[in-house]
Amino acid sequence: MGGPDVAALVLPSAGPDPIPMATALAAVLGYARGRRPLFFRSPSSPQGRWVQVLAYAMDRFDGQPPETAAGPTDRDVLLAEGLHGRLDPAAWSAVRARLAAAWPLAVDIIGRADGRAFWELPDDEFSVLAEPGTVGAALRSLAEGPGARHVVAALHHRHPALVPLLDGVTRRQLWGHLREGDSGPEAVVHRELVANAGAFTVLETATATLLGRPLTRLRLHDVLLWLSGSLRMTHAVAVGRALAADSEQGLEALLPA
Repeated sequence: MGGPDVAALVLPSAGPDPIPMATALAAVLGYARGRRPLFFRSPSSPQGRWVQVLAYAMDRFDGQPPETAAGPTDRDVLLAEGLHGRLDPAAWSAVRARLAAAWPLAVDIIGRADGRAFWELPDDEFSVLAEPGTVGAALRSLAEGPGARHVVAALHHRHPALVPLLDGVTRRQLWGHLREGDSGPEAVVHRELVANAGAFTVLETATATLLGRPLTRLRLHDVLLWLSGSLRMTHAVAVGRALAADSEQGLEALLPA
């Protein structure tokens, strides 16, 4: 494998030990294509039968075409439900209204980034010392209040290289790594992406080859962090390795020699 910057991902938010590149790739494959058994009844099969359904949300969320309307739409909320689950009618209406109210903040983030990806932004964008008007301050506002995780998911789906995809699980993982002056947990994500730039470049390339579609390093970081924080990492890695073995496609072969 390559030099020390690409041999493993050093992500303190995901755990104390570096994640070997082949392990990270297996985890992403398991998250993307892993399945689980579900007992299913239908009018055509009232006695019920076992079916295999996707274990995780990648196809329901990342696999869906982005919404392209100029402003927020109902489909934005539907896409967020694909990741975080269905909302009851009252909660759905509340999220839809909150998304509309948050739209100017999203516009501010896009303008402030000026074409740069999240990991290309300077550190000051995630420091309280540079507020107001920073990307970090806007992201902190987006994350506040009921329904925020669906709003953030909708905006991430539109801007997967700019808006971090955080929820309760991943935020709890990040809180302990905040430093004085950080605008929020997004600052930790930014530091880890910058510190592991070479490794994430390798992982992005290998993932695109393996899955046949690209995922940004912002989403890859979220997948690894969520799997770790939800105690699903071991399962996803095992499933990914089994899938790779069944297809006779070695994960190591996708990584630089």
